[in-house]
Amino acid sequence: MAETGNSWASPASDGRLDAPAFHRNHVPIWSVLSRWIEDKPGNVLEVGSGTGQHVIEFARKSPHVLWWPSDCDERNIESIDAWRRHAHLQNVEAARRLDLCALEWGLNKADSATLSDLTAIFCANVLHISPWRTTLGLMWGASLRLHPGGRLFLYGPFKQDGRHTAPSNEAFDASLRARNPEWGVRDIADIRAVAEEHRLMLAEIEPMPANNMILIFECGPGRARA
Repeated sequence: MAETGNSWASPASDGRLDAPAFHRNHVPIWSVLSRWIEDKPGNVLEVGSGTGQHVIEFARKSPHVLWWPSDCDERNIESIDAWRRHAHLQNVEAARRLDLCALEWGLNKADSATLSDLTAIFCANVLHISPWRTTLGLMWGASLRLHPGGRLFLYGPFKQDGRHTAPSNEAFDASLRARNPEWGVRDIADIRAVAEEHRLMLAEIEPMPANNMILIFECGPGRARA
C-alpha cells in the first residue's frame, strides 16, 4: 500500500511528531539520494518536510550539505524545529513556511535569494495529497531555484501510462479522491509534461518499496517561463 505521508503518532513532550512511514522508507530513499548528494556540497531544500524526521536523518548522513526543511502546516513546522533542537545538527536550517502555489513560494526576500541556487530539492508524499496546481507550482519554482544540473527528487505513488502499478495503489487513489476530488495519484506522463515545460528532464525512475517510486528530474540550462 502506498503511504499517505500525513499520519503520525502523538507528539513527544517537546513537540516532535513520529511518522511510521519514516521508519519504513528512510533507508531506501537515502540509498537513492545519497548517490547524488554524497559528493556535492551546497543547499538542499526539502519541500513538505512533515514531521522533520527525514531531513534530520539525511542531514546526519551528509554533514557537507546544508539542509532546508519546509512545510505549510504549523504543526509540522513545530515538529521539524523540535527534531532539529533534539538532533543538535549544525547543517539543518530552521523550518521555513513554504506554499508551492504562492508567488516566490511565500518565502521572504532573504530566503528567496538564498534558495536560488540549489543542488537538489526533495519532495516526498506531497503531490497526491494536494491539488494539481501544487505540482505546477513545484515545477515552476524548482526550475527557477535549481542550478543547471541540479536534481528534483519526487517520492510517492505514481501511475504509469494511465495505469496504477498495483491494486493497492488503485484503492488508495480512490480513497484520496473520495476525501478530496482535487487529490489523487498522479500519472508520470502528466508530471513529465509539466516538468519539461520548465527545463526539468526526467532522468531516472527508481522503484521503491510499498509500490512507491522516486522520479528524478535534472534541471537544464536557461530560465523557467514566467
